[in-house]
Amino acid sequence: MIANALSIAGSDPSGGAGIQADLKTFSALGVYGMAVATALTAQNTRGVTGIHVVPPDFVGEQIRAVFADIRVGAVKIGMIATAAIAGTVADVLARHADVPVILDPVMIAKGGAPLLTDDAVTVVKTWLLPLATVVTPNLPEAAALLGEPEARDRDEMAGQALRLVGLGANMALVKGGHLPGNDSPDVLASAAGLTWFEAPRVATRNTHGTGCTLSSAIAAELAKGASRQDAVAAAKAYVAGAINAADALNVGSGHGPVHHFHALWRSEGTA
Repeated sequence: MIANALSIAGSDPSGGAGIQADLKTFSALGVYGMAVATALTAQNTRGVTGIHVVPPDFVGEQIRAVFADIRVGAVKIGMIATAAIAGTVADVLARHADVPVILDPVMIAKGGAPLLTDDAVTVVKTWLLPLATVVTPNLPEAAALLGEPEARDRDEMAGQALRLVGLGANMALVKGGHLPGNDSPDVLASAAGLTWFEAPRVATRNTHGTGCTLSSAIAAELAKGASRQDAVAAAKAYVAGAINAADALNVGSGHGPVHHFHALWRSEGTA
């Protein structure tokens, strides 16, 4: 039976991030995708120019409608936008504690635009983080959640990942893409300890939506029944392939998207 996964996130009309990236990821990984919009953005590969927030009550109504009719195998949470939406999402999902939740604490767009209000950070930390099966912050997001300076090396990354678990997340995957150097290491922390995922840094500008794609890939794998550790490993491999193939796309003049269907679409010139 094909598994179902739900994305709760903002919309990206250029298709590289947000619910569009999540639905592409679900489809590429063989999962039926559903999406609840928390905000509409005006953006492209060069940045975000506008945000229209969906009323919190209607966000809740969307989520309740899905759960009332459809078996949800996993939930990915992306852009939340406001404290009121964060509280609504937490309240609804708390009634479905058996469903894995992947929390991608989206705070700043790749172009620098803020995507989460300051008061919402506290609500995400206190209400949503304890519901998370896996939380997937990058280094600035991990620092903001903890109220600490941004990690500068692997030891500080590992410490912050463990402290996020201490705040209530079941597992924390802290992404090291902001570290200097030729490598892009991620660290997964749980009560059982630390696991490192190593990857070389790919020389490409087309990395728009990598965080959305990784978190939705983890959700897809969990929906299919993978263990948490295996889900993270499979998602990392999928995203690495999507980044490596990103330059095959011709989308925009800024930070282009990754290639979600790299394993499914034929390359130009193939039979």
